[in-house]
Amino acid sequence: MNLFTSLDISASGLTAQRLRMNLISGNIANVNTTRTPEGGPYQRQDAIIASAPIQPSFDEILKSYGINPLNKVEVIGTYKDPRPPTLIHDPSHPDADANGMVAMPNINIMEEMGNLLSTLRAYEANLTVMSASKEMIQNTLKI
Repeated sequence: MNLFTSLDISASGLTAQRLRMNLISGNIANVNTTRTPEGGPYQRQDAIIASAPIQPSFDEILKSYGINPLNKVEVIGTYKDPRPPTLIHDPSHPDADANGMVAMPNINIMEEMGNLLSTLRAYEANLTVMSASKEMIQNTLKI
């Protein structure tokens, strides 16, 4: 482990949260999209984030044997929400079926706003850690 490990961990968190923010923004922008190139309404998307080990040197592995290793976060993919679309009755809509029902995206704006707020808080927390790490590194160099 070195002085920059905390920066690596925080940077991985920033990257993951930025991707989540982009996906949430896309969900909100497509809340009324009833027709996609794949066919059917837009499907809500979210990121799959997992813990990933930091790649230490062999010497560090031996020194840390028996100690819980540090992990960073990693985006391992995205997925489309399998919830069915919301059906609304609007016979005048161009995508209405024979019964006048339109399949709308499975997006709940309140849920998306809650996800956006939690993602923003996680992003801010990672920025705070990076700032504190940077300050510690600068103070170490002054010694």
